[in-house]
Amino acid sequence: MKAGARMRIRVLALAGQLRPVAIGLLAAVAACTTVPRFEAAGDIHEFLVAIRDGDQTRFDAHVDRPALKAQLKSRLIAGQASAHGDTSWQALGAALAGPLVDLGVDAYVQPQTFRAVALRLGYAPDKPIPGQIAIASSLKSIGDGDVCVVTKKDGPCTLVFKDESGVWKLVGYEGDLGSLMHKRH
Repeated sequence: MKAGARMRIRVLALAGQLRPVAIGLLAAVAACTTVPRFEAAGDIHEFLVAIRDGDQTRFDAHVDRPALKAQLKSRLIAGQASAHGDTSWQALGAALAGPLVDLGVDAYVQPQTFRAVALRLGYAPDKPIPGQIAIASSLKSIGDGDVCVVTKKDGPCTLVFKDESGVWKLVGYEGDLGSLMHKRH
């Protein structure tokens, strides 16, 4: 056998040995990008179970109430300013009525309120809640390590979750505030 042929055989053998390593590295890199979504999906599954069962304790364990209240409050005030102008009485009233807005938001941060959101996202009480893999596929990674639930690929965010000391908690609602505030079930 000629030296050139032996060299080709060695190169092919080496390539054959490196192929599994390369595939493994690619799989590891891909897994790193989906681990947060997969981990979040487990807690989001628990959140959905709490909503389905009306379990306030389990629901509260997966909600950062102060962060969610602040986000909803700022959206309500911004909505009034946008609808009536930054210097309108309505916008000023909404800003000054902070404590009242807090009470109103508190009343809506309940499992039964978010049951309507879950229904719009396709999680019906008469159907089993999807598993962790299925939920992970409906999550989108967003800034600061947060994830959000989307209804379709590249669709808008609805529920925003953040990893807080190993537990993914609801910190934001990006859906229609009117439907959240007016359709409690």
